[in-house]
Amino acid sequence: MLRTLDTPRRLPSEIDLVLLWSTLMLLFIGLVMVYSASMATAEAGRMTANQPAYFLVRHAAFLALSLVASAFAFQVPLAVWQRWSPWLFVGGLVLLALVLVPGIGREVNGARRWLPLGVLNLQPSELMKLFAVLYAADYTTRKMPHMHDLKKAFLPLAGAMVLVGILLLKEPDFGAFVVIISVAMGILFLGGMRARLFVVLIVVLAVAFAALIIISPYRRDRIFGFMDPWADAFGRGYQLSHALIAFGRGELFGVGLGASVEKLFYLPEAHTDFLLAVIAEELGFAGVLVVIILFGLLIQRTFAIGRQAVALDRLYSALVAQGIALWLSVQSFINMGVNMGLLPTKGLTLPLMSFGGSGILANCLALAVLLRIDWENRQLMRGAKL
Repeated sequence: MLRTLDTPRRLPSEIDLVLLWSTLMLLFIGLVMVYSASMATAEAGRMTANQPAYFLVRHAAFLALSLVASAFAFQVPLAVWQRWSPWLFVGGLVLLALVLVPGIGREVNGARRWLPLGVLNLQPSELMKLFAVLYAADYTTRKMPHMHDLKKAFLPLAGAMVLVGILLLKEPDFGAFVVIISVAMGILFLGGMRARLFVVLIVVLAVAFAALIIISPYRRDRIFGFMDPWADAFGRGYQLSHALIAFGRGELFGVGLGASVEKLFYLPEAHTDFLLAVIAEELGFAGVLVVIILFGLLIQRTFAIGRQAVALDRLYSALVAQGIALWLSVQSFINMGVNMGLLPTKGLTLPLMSFGGSGILANCLALAVLLRIDWENRQLMRGAKL
């Protein structure tokens, strides 16, 4: 079976260099663009001590902490991650519940999503994305003999995801809920769930998401604002209209690094949710294309590592790798779609690039786990060749 992998005759390298360098380049571009997008906001803010480099320093510190944590995570075998995945999932549920406790969780702009930890705030929903991938992969591996049984395979995981959804919607964090549900259902499908049953579940989920939008006034406003942002450009269409202006101003090669006008208090959340719009304005279509290509390379290599793990009969590792690929694919697609006006406005950051310590930490930990999967795959291949 190992001979069917089309591996080169020489011994494989220790890690996937395309994956590593595409990740590092996205992190570096994100660091530069967070500084560019946040400079004016930081200089004018009291909470930032009027320091233009406030967000740059914090983002760099978060990035350094995340890389150190990732180096430790890389040392952990996948068997250990699998053994601890149910407990990590339970720990994530506890953190999501703590966020909702008055006096413990921190509220910002009407959303209670953070746990204050002194000099930084922890956003449990970001870590829960990783924990959900690890748990769903472990669950699917254990339930493999029953994957065609709705009661035994789907309902227990669905119950766990409903509990996660209730906690996330209380914050509210609809975007994280969409990502986690998409990843969990995707892992079940990749694990062998019947296509007919999967289609039925997709329809049910679509109806449920539509109901959640209809019963929520602010979500309805976002849908209407997305359909025609110029009808209320100073109200519900404000964010999208300014994002589209940023894309229009950027044209082919942009107005130049640091020269964005939209980031000067016109485009809200320019260094988080709408970082891609600033990239479009300052670096143009070329800059956006580079970012898309880097994400494409990263996700392609992630799926390739998952396929290689399947060929090596490492089912849990394969599902974790493919779950991480689904997570990054769904979240980056939604963020880019929102920035380009292809999807309704949703509070999701651009993975590996947007400002946010918890998001950067979760993304880096996930990629460390992915590199560990790739490393273990290569060790097995190396042993077979020797």
